[in-house]
Amino acid sequence: MPNRSAGLLIYRRNVGILEFLLVHPGGPFWAKKDEGAWSIPKGLVNDNENELAAARREAEEELGVAIDGHFEPVGSYRQPGGKIVIAWSVESDVDTDAVRSNTFTMEWPPRSGSMKEFPEVDRAGWFSLHDAGLKILKGQRAILDDFVERRKAG
Repeated sequence: MPNRSAGLLIYRRNVGILEFLLVHPGGPFWAKKDEGAWSIPKGLVNDNENELAAARREAEEELGVAIDGHFEPVGSYRQPGGKIVIAWSVESDVDTDAVRSNTFTMEWPPRSGSMKEFPEVDRAGWFSLHDAGLKILKGQRAILDDFVERRKAG
């Protein structure tokens, strides 16, 4: 069974325009990547964990704030590497300047024997639908598309 991640598509209305909160992964691999590198706040679902609870936990770990509100399922999305991302949308206004992510440790530089700590998320930002479509990982673009389609239909 493929790994499952759960995440939140957090949105707000800013002067009548929908904006989406995306996070940029921390660590040396992502440091110089921008377009096609951002993500919704998400992470792995633990065994026997409720998927929405996992999405909320992961968002809090990556943003440093608990997200509350009315959560609507958006869908499940198979990523190019095979992982499944399950997404919910929620309207919330997060101060991106106050984002404080948890950290991870890895050997850096490779084969140096030196362990370094990096933030799981090094920054967050609000983006219009167009800009979010450029910034988000290719495998997650359908989350934005499906969210917008459901809003049009509703």
